[in-house]
Amino acid sequence: MSSSKRKNLNAMEEDPSDSDSETSSDDDEDNGPHPDAYTGNEEVQIDFEGRAPVDPDCHGISQLLQRVFLKAHINTMQMADMIIAQNFVGSVICQCDDGMESDADDMCEDGTIFGITTVLNITAKKNAPCIDQFRSFIVQKAEKHAPDSVLTHFRDVLGNEARPIGYLINERFINIPAQISVPLLESLYKEINAAKQKGMPFNFVYFLMIIKFYRKEAKKGKPKEDTYTNAEEELIATNAVNSFEYSVADECDMGMSGDWLEGDANLTPYRKVVLFDAKHLPQLILDIQKYINGE
Repeated sequence: MSSSKRKNLNAMEEDPSDSDSETSSDDDEDNGPHPDAYTGNEEVQIDFEGRAPVDPDCHGISQLLQRVFLKAHINTMQMADMIIAQNFVGSVICQCDDGMESDADDMCEDGTIFGITTVLNITAKKNAPCIDQFRSFIVQKAEKHAPDSVLTHFRDVLGNEARPIGYLINERFINIPAQISVPLLESLYKEINAAKQKGMPFNFVYFLMIIKFYRKEAKKGKPKEDTYTNAEEELIATNAVNSFEYSVADECDMGMSGDWLEGDANLTPYRKVVLFDAKHLPQLILDIQKYINGE
């Protein structure tokens, strides 16, 4: 991998008072070191960078994907291998090595993958076992949870090979804020365009995402409240051409989803499957930037 594939992400400084003191030890074991680690009242600044995925990242990427699918029968290791095989598109999030120069093929400082942002062509690769499992999973969930009109649309879109779909993956560890998503998505958009110019199958009509959120159900006259694990994905959800959602309360074991909200008895974990026009990605990135800047 060339050094140009390393993407410097914003350094993030976390206030210890903002960290979740009730996060369970199970989360720590499953998800590795927290990016907002601190000692006492000391602030600890951790720098992150994005780089192309490499072979040793396979297990870490697979674990991040499992947080999305939970107990679904999808071969996440095979999906991780596919992501690594197309390492000219997409990035993993790593901790910088104290700002020191290192070889381009070096792994993260401690081997931990903090996130993955990439896209898989689930139309061109539909015959791969893990993609076939993924497509079947989407249809099965839609059959059970989506209105008839939404189910029909998802079936039509998935069945139309002339209008390719990209499965957009945007997963990262807890407590890594939304700011990091902007350079990652900008880089992904540029890499998709570069791949298209070389005749590679990245000319998508739609992007499909599975978004994680928690719901505080309506109670005593109060409306329901949704909290998105990745804050920027609320904007993506509102721009969906179509979507449906389903509860995963029966699938989440403690520490399995790796979210700081997990374990709150007042919140129910959900997934939202969204479909949006690929041509809208640049505007969505701008909207996310404005949202982060409070505009």
